[in-house]
Amino acid sequence: MKQMRIYLAIGVLVLATLACQTLAGSRGNDTPSTNDTSPGSTEAASDDDPSGGTDSDVPTDFPMTTDAYNVTDIGDGSLLFYTKLSAEEAMDFYRDQYTAKGYTERELLTVLTDGTFSMVFDGDPSGKAVVIQSVDLGDGSRTIAIRLEDV
Repeated sequence: MKQMRIYLAIGVLVLATLACQTLAGSRGNDTPSTNDTSPGSTEAASDDDPSGGTDSDVPTDFPMTTDAYNVTDIGDGSLLFYTKLSAEEAMDFYRDQYTAKGYTERELLTVLTDGTFSMVFDGDPSGKAVVIQSVDLGDGSRTIAIRLEDV
């Protein structure tokens, strides 16, 4: 039953990502901006960033990859962004970030399939689990969605 929920969540993430791209008209923009904020920072670079930072100011406590772009606050505390990292590189990034903070990965809930992954970490002060999901968009980029959830 839990695996079905994970697959359903990944499916919803894929559909939401495609809908966001369609509405934003970003399908033709394959060139990401460089984000000069370090992983774990609480704010992404703005449009005014002369180095070509991300296109959003999104305050967050979630760590983001240094190449994060199209950063979006979903509105419920969830964060969605795009990266050019592979699934393995992104998973390693989050393992490093969260284990350094003392969080524990629920390895039973870690899923890596063709183009998608899902990870869950325990240890957030809120008592909720950190859920990280990613979908390969097929153009060399992938989405990463992060949220706190009762799992």
